[in-house]
Amino acid sequence: MATKCLTEENMNIKLKEMKYAVRGDVPIAAERIEKELNSGTSTRPFSEILYCNIGNPHSVGQKAITWYRQVMALVNCTSLLDNPNVGSMFPKDVITRAKEIIGSVKGGTGAYSHSKGIPEFRKHVAEFIHSRDGHSCDPENIYLTGGASQGIEKVLSAVINSPKDAVLIPIPQYPLYSALITLLGGAQVGYYLEEDKGWGFNLESTRAAIAAARTQGLNPRAFCVINPGNPTGQVMSQEDLTAIVQLCKEERLVLLADEVYQENIYTNCKKFVSLKKVVRDLGPDYDSFEMASFHSTSKGIIGECGRRGGYMELVGFSPEVEAHIFKLTCMGLCPNLDGQVLTDLMVKPPVPGSDSYEGYMAERSAIFESLKSKALMLVAALQDIEGVSCQPAEGAMYAFPSIHLPAGAIAAAKAKSQAPDLFYCLALLEETGICCVPGSGFLQVEGTYHFRTTFLPPEEKLKAAMTRFKDFHAAFTAKYS
Repeated sequence: MATKCLTEENMNIKLKEMKYAVRGDVPIAAERIEKELNSGTSTRPFSEILYCNIGNPHSVGQKAITWYRQVMALVNCTSLLDNPNVGSMFPKDVITRAKEIIGSVKGGTGAYSHSKGIPEFRKHVAEFIHSRDGHSCDPENIYLTGGASQGIEKVLSAVINSPKDAVLIPIPQYPLYSALITLLGGAQVGYYLEEDKGWGFNLESTRAAIAAARTQGLNPRAFCVINPGNPTGQVMSQEDLTAIVQLCKEERLVLLADEVYQENIYTNCKKFVSLKKVVRDLGPDYDSFEMASFHSTSKGIIGECGRRGGYMELVGFSPEVEAHIFKLTCMGLCPNLDGQVLTDLMVKPPVPGSDSYEGYMAERSAIFESLKSKALMLVAALQDIEGVSCQPAEGAMYAFPSIHLPAGAIAAAKAKSQAPDLFYCLALLEETGICCVPGSGFLQVEGTYHFRTTFLPPEEKLKAAMTRFKDFHAAFTAKYS
């Protein structure tokens, strides 16, 4: 048999080195077990996999909000508007909004748009940001994107120019960041969040991390913030955000603000504050501050991950740099149109008094209250288990509990060349059907062990899963003690 032209030995080494734990060893094993369950020959003590590894709300039962789907139906199938009964099939405001969107989409949703996205949609995003922050926003600074990830990749592609160019990321972090930094050939520098302080930000240790990176010959170029946190679920205070902006200005770092969970705030003690607002509140001295912020239709209350909608706002970048980011954007021709339409609907929802408003708000409220209830229930259940501790899930869609692993389990993991929390999560999956992501995939303080779990599945399934988890943890600890 002839040798392949492209082999693992001669392929891009950065792609080989890149890791993405959210769809790593545990989810791959879950798919294998799911096939076994579906074959009807399984003798396992569970009948389905409970996927808690990824923030994919609709895949585990969250319902689509009616108003979004109604407008999109008319926008994608414009012939429905010619039906004489359309007024009895769709609310009046849905028909009006669909016609407005159709008028903005030249050639329909099957045609390419401007590479930054449809101008009218970008204008609506700018109005949303202005309303949220109390500061103006230029639609020309808005890029519609295929989810937040696409925008983050574009900005990091512009930032990383050599193997010594470093990007600061929170530890624990979302694996997209470490994966992209590896793929783009840069260096990652972690700033550690303080678990015992609710995953709080520590300015002094972050300064020390920057200084240490420079001592090692690295060139820190950018600073990433995830607020609310993923995987940690904390909501950052305006004081900490202000300190980060000031630090970035002092250290000449481009700031990346990942704010896709801005609607997912479950604590009454905190509220979301955007980094764009923080920058503008600091006054004229920060007018040229370089920052990119990101939002998405995949999270929040919408949860439409498959639509791949979102936006990024670029502020303070030189025209020359932004021209190159635009060039990179043009390579993809345009963001997908369904995602663009959904982003427009996200930032410009039904208004009070419209036909759809009350139903829309009722559906949103039901989804939000369910998420809030499940966040509280899950953390309380985890806290009730000996050998497990969990900080409050103030926001986002995840809990990130710490687990105590006996020495025997750590030794057994080492014998299999596995991280101890990966070994634990694989055993959890095999014995309970619960699919989580080991903390080692998000990075963590040396000698500590965690896993990330969503609280997205239906509440009754989560409660049953927590009972299985409690029994599993006790048996696992006894086995390896």
